[in-house]
Amino acid sequence: MNKKSREQAIEELSLMLIYLTRFQDNNENCRYLENSWKGYDFDALDALENKELLFQPKRSKCVYLSEEGKEAARKLLDEYNIADKEILENFEFRNIRQDEAEQAAAIEQICFPPNEACSEQNMRERIAKAPELFLVAVDKENGKIAGFLNGLATDEYTFRDEFFTDAGLYEPNGKNVMLLGLDVLPEYRKRGLGRELVFQYMRREREKGRCMIFLTCLKSKVKMYEKFGFIDRGIANSTWGGEEWHEMSCTLGIG
Repeated sequence: MNKKSREQAIEELSLMLIYLTRFQDNNENCRYLENSWKGYDFDALDALENKELLFQPKRSKCVYLSEEGKEAARKLLDEYNIADKEILENFEFRNIRQDEAEQAAAIEQICFPPNEACSEQNMRERIAKAPELFLVAVDKENGKIAGFLNGLATDEYTFRDEFFTDAGLYEPNGKNVMLLGLDVLPEYRKRGLGRELVFQYMRREREKGRCMIFLTCLKSKVKMYEKFGFIDRGIANSTWGGEEWHEMSCTLGIG
């Protein structure tokens, strides 16, 4: 893949995210039927509109994809190996079940060092409190969880360590989501499964009316999450596991 300029990368990532977080508009007078919230770089949106890939109505909070825009987005997803056919054919994506708590806790212990991993008790409490804030990828061949993403909904706008340990902070109608972990078993890595989990999670929570997603990650993971559309907010207040973390956020919609 040829090296891209910063501007081109932002345009392409914005187009992919708009496509992945799009939803149906029933307004018959709308120029394009599928739209997304205007929570992206304004210069990138203007450039995409100049290329007739999307349309930005005046005084609207949404952008609307053209047929050319949707086709361009699909080609980019294929280029970046996102949501490829193999993943969709081989994995089922759904909420977690209560009887899978032990399996999820075991996966967490494999994917994170002991000082960072969620305890089995805390994992059980999260699943009992907010199973709908989990998204699991199940291997259709063996029925086992290959990876999962989980979080808690809240109206807060800053990540704090208590979200890791206190499932009681969950607010079912909260406008934001604090992501608590992305886990993919080693044998399933480098296949795009982590990306697919993130993008499906973002689209699902956008459809629920969430506004923002927050997470913390080590410096080595910042670039990866930037590719998913997250913005680095700098060093987080979190001291979880005795590490230095970056707080990152992604806008899904406008509350």
